[in-house]
Amino acid sequence: MSDTHLTETQFSSFELPAELLQGLDDAGFSYCTPIQEKTLPLALAGQDVAGQAQTGTGKTAAFLLATMTVLLRKHASGKRKPNQPRALILAPTRELAIQIHKDAEQLGKHTGLKLALAYGGTGYETQKQTIEEGCDILIGTPGRIIDYFKQHVFNLQETQVVVLDEADRMFDLGFIKDIRYLLRHTPKPEKRLGLLFSATLSHRVMELAYEHMNRPESVVIEAETMTADKVTQLVYHTANEEKIPLLLGLMKSMDPSRSIVFTNTKRAAERVWGFLEGNGIGAGILSGDVPQTKRQSLLNDFTEGRLPVLVATDVAARGLHIPGVSHVFNFDLPDQCEDYVHRIGRTARAGESGDAISFACETYAFNLMDIEEYLGHKLPVGYVDASLLVEPKPMVRLERKPLPNRHGKPGAGGKPHRSRGGPRRSGQRSS
Repeated sequence: MSDTHLTETQFSSFELPAELLQGLDDAGFSYCTPIQEKTLPLALAGQDVAGQAQTGTGKTAAFLLATMTVLLRKHASGKRKPNQPRALILAPTRELAIQIHKDAEQLGKHTGLKLALAYGGTGYETQKQTIEEGCDILIGTPGRIIDYFKQHVFNLQETQVVVLDEADRMFDLGFIKDIRYLLRHTPKPEKRLGLLFSATLSHRVMELAYEHMNRPESVVIEAETMTADKVTQLVYHTANEEKIPLLLGLMKSMDPSRSIVFTNTKRAAERVWGFLEGNGIGAGILSGDVPQTKRQSLLNDFTEGRLPVLVATDVAARGLHIPGVSHVFNFDLPDQCEDYVHRIGRTARAGESGDAISFACETYAFNLMDIEEYLGHKLPVGYVDASLLVEPKPMVRLERKPLPNRHGKPGAGGKPHRSRGGPRRSGQRSS
């Protein structure tokens, strides 16, 4: 990992508890990133913070260190019950909530603080029991958190810290009413620490901050460029029918070690997956309707190198912290300019380098002008040479098993599974 994204400020220069310094040392963290350098002194002094920085710049560690410091220094009141969390951390996606929990376990393993994780799609009773038994820090997504809250599994009367991560994404996903509902049930802003982090501090985000925080200090870390400095970006102007041959050709010529291929629709993701699998490239699909257990299995296989390619819709554009992603392919140019930045932000994280390759096809080429205007520069153009185009072998098709209807008989819909049209090769994974 490159250290060029770090400052000269060491974590040891702050008055952090010894338990947290030990956790940082175990994790190999010595120097702050810019967002950590600017926000930690404020938060450690009890000042509410609204922070803006690019993805992959250390925001999670910044708010976890501040949160845990408060809990270690300020004891809970004598009337606090075990099912009254002392800190609430809200994230817009299940993947981000899981990653925050993982980072909290690492940084706080010497603190004795109890963690609980709540997110939809799996583990309903297990998560509920963990919260009922007691936790200091509750991490989760708004939907599942509110579900348990309205069942009186816990209450927020003893909350000392509230953290909103990816606040702009909360708006995009329609969670703001839920967020406001939860915040209204915590102590007044002047009686707790409020931390808000976002890729952008837009007017609507700051309105939320001023409404539910105690005169938050804005901290904006401006990047020299809209995207990470070490992302090599390239765009190919291609016909629709050339996209699959070009994708296969680029993957075979570049031999990318860990790649994410983004599509705009689930149908396109299934088609891309089918051609990758049919041409000997192991891949998995990550879209909104993939069950949570399957989603986590895919992400683990991808993170640990057992699965070289992940084909994803924009459900994966935010909240995934996967190290070592070498290539991002925009098989479809996104309709939203911000999504382009978030997608390619999956590579070149934490000072590493990476490649972002986009296809400006007949269907989505009109998005390119807006993306370039948003970035403030033209994207370099690659030449579609015939040598890059690979004649694809037949795709592996996905079929859907009918789900039983309420009478127990097969009905419409269901989960995709591999067609019987071809043998399953050793090491292949389907979605």
